[in-house]
Amino acid sequence: MQQKGAIQIIEWEDLDKRKFYSLGVFMTLTTRVTVYPASLIRTRLQVQKGKALYSGTIDAFFKILRAEGVQGLYRGFMVNTFTLVSGQAYITTYELVRKYVSQYSPSNTVKSVVAGGAASLVAQTITVPIDVVSQQLMMQGQGEHLTRFKAKPKMMLTTSKRRLTFGQSREITVQIFAADGFKGFYRGYVASLLTYIPNSALWWPFYHFYAEQLSLLAPSECPHLMLQALAGPMAAATASTITNPMDVVRARVQVEGRSSVIETFKQLLAEEGVWGMSKGLSARIIASMPTSVLIVVGYETLKRLSLRADLIETRHW
Repeated sequence: MQQKGAIQIIEWEDLDKRKFYSLGVFMTLTTRVTVYPASLIRTRLQVQKGKALYSGTIDAFFKILRAEGVQGLYRGFMVNTFTLVSGQAYITTYELVRKYVSQYSPSNTVKSVVAGGAASLVAQTITVPIDVVSQQLMMQGQGEHLTRFKAKPKMMLTTSKRRLTFGQSREITVQIFAADGFKGFYRGYVASLLTYIPNSALWWPFYHFYAEQLSLLAPSECPHLMLQALAGPMAAATASTITNPMDVVRARVQVEGRSSVIETFKQLLAEEGVWGMSKGLSARIIASMPTSVLIVVGYETLKRLSLRADLIETRHW
């Protein structure tokens, strides 16, 4: 156990791994259900030209809700649940790399930066193919004219309404493979790494930094979990703002089928100027801030619940 300011950090060797993984899957799924609509809105905002369809996050939310219903906010969600695997890979890599780096540096910042970046590299390698398919599904409905691949709405027997069913995932997958082959599922991989590795590498040290500063300002009786819950969204807002330009490029590359990150960046800059780099930022922050609260509260609680039995009596929060 190490200490950062007044905030105690539970390290990998302190955990009961069986409890950690079984509870971790539930935590990750709960988080995904909560923030998925904001992720869908962010993707549509980033891909649209100017403000052709939506004028902002709130406008997009109500337009999608009116035109497509609640299910419209969860297009591609079933496919996206496969990222539960990458979520477990992420936290495992993060904790193991932290432990490895601690042999060479006692600095919590160094451990957080290296472990956060490494965890994102592993997770994105698993996640990108899932994202490529789920983002195509996100763009169906009002945004289908912005993507190369279109799922055919099927008539349900019980209603005259046309709605997308889970079978559309297979249809989109087949279309991607037919058009681009296996490499099509890794379109935007470099852009994803350039987005999420810095984002992850920034989030963790900012999280520990903000938690430390809050612990110095807060009364001594203030629960550590409350301070960590505040530090999480602060770190998310900071990291999201810094990395958003690359996130816009990533979305354009994956959805529009572009092959060059640099050319996509140049075209976006030429067409929409510097402000184009901030597209979807509010939706991204709206998604990342509550996500960070859930992740921090859930993850820190998960680690406390997964603490080895022989250590429980020695830890005080």
